[in-house]
Amino acid sequence: MNINLPNFNMKNLVKEAGSTISRVVQLTEEKLGTTERTEYDIHFQNLAERADVTKTWTEKLVRDTESVLIPNPQNRVEDYIFEKIEKSKPKRLSNLEHLALDMIEAGGDFGQDMPYGQALIKVGQAEQKLGQCEHDFIATSGICFTQPLRKFLEGEMKTISKERGILETKRLDLDACKNRVKKARSMLGQQAKDGISPEAALEQAERDLRVAQAEFDRQSEITKLLLDGISTSQASHLRHLHAFIQTQVRYYKQCGDVMDQLQRELANLGGPTPYTPIDLHDAAKSSAAGGMGGGARNPGNNNSSSAGHKANQSMQLNVSSDQMQRARVLCSYDAKDHTELNLSANEVIFVAECSPVNEDYMYGKQGLMKGLVPRAFVEMLDEEHEVTL
Repeated sequence: MNINLPNFNMKNLVKEAGSTISRVVQLTEEKLGTTERTEYDIHFQNLAERADVTKTWTEKLVRDTESVLIPNPQNRVEDYIFEKIEKSKPKRLSNLEHLALDMIEAGGDFGQDMPYGQALIKVGQAEQKLGQCEHDFIATSGICFTQPLRKFLEGEMKTISKERGILETKRLDLDACKNRVKKARSMLGQQAKDGISPEAALEQAERDLRVAQAEFDRQSEITKLLLDGISTSQASHLRHLHAFIQTQVRYYKQCGDVMDQLQRELANLGGPTPYTPIDLHDAAKSSAAGGMGGGARNPGNNNSSSAGHKANQSMQLNVSSDQMQRARVLCSYDAKDHTELNLSANEVIFVAECSPVNEDYMYGKQGLMKGLVPRAFVEMLDEEHEVTL
């Protein structure tokens, strides 16, 4: 039985082992500061630092964006494997599409002639459209943003890292040559060793140093050119970022159109409890107009709770919080806007009368937060003793 064994060259193995040991010793001495070390210039150090920062943040941005687009880490790994073996990614139903299918099936079982069944089918069909919009958004975002950034990391940044590694090797070779020259100079005037005179050894060491210096300078220039290209890459990344934002805008616009259409369809169904559409644009405009015009309303008109509340928005700034009383919240209350406080049942807060007094609201302090609280939701605990804050 013939077995072909690798043809080992023991001399080469010994030479490589000796070179590796020498390099380890050299690095250790550099760490300890006991040997000379060639430092890179300030400009190169700044370029290298910027490259490291760019690489680190680009990797994080790619990971975070992929986590947003595909929250399931198992699916991300699976897609990455299929991409590497150059096969089409598997088609999966999103959570929205699973919900859509169940809604449509449930609507059929409940009865397509029944109001609830009809509504479920309409909503399910809308969820299907949202799911398709989501698929398109994920695919387009990958093409316009994550894939170019990943290509940059796997292409340009890998090349830069490789050239920086070569440059570091050239630097170590240069420092080793400098040490040999220094050692050869110290041997001048001594007897020849191994048949080589100290002068010949010095001449050979200086020749090696010139070659090492030239190779180091050449590699340094190559690496600098690559590092300078980071600025151009960031300009390209900015264009990809703009494309990603445009994709998001289109995606949310499509989702808004789908929901507007769904609202109209639900409103047209009628039934015992008809759907009342909401217009988010009008609601936002009304809220903004109310916030701007609240101070112009008559603070003395308390016939409307809304009017009284808006009047209090201008009053709360004049309230003195030097003397306040404790009060217990009777039941939970969700603030209607930023001027009010959110209240939890049975919590104790500090309250005071507004200035001027308002019959619907009091001025409250909840830890570091201050705002209006409905008078009907609190019960005074310090009727006789005031608390100084």
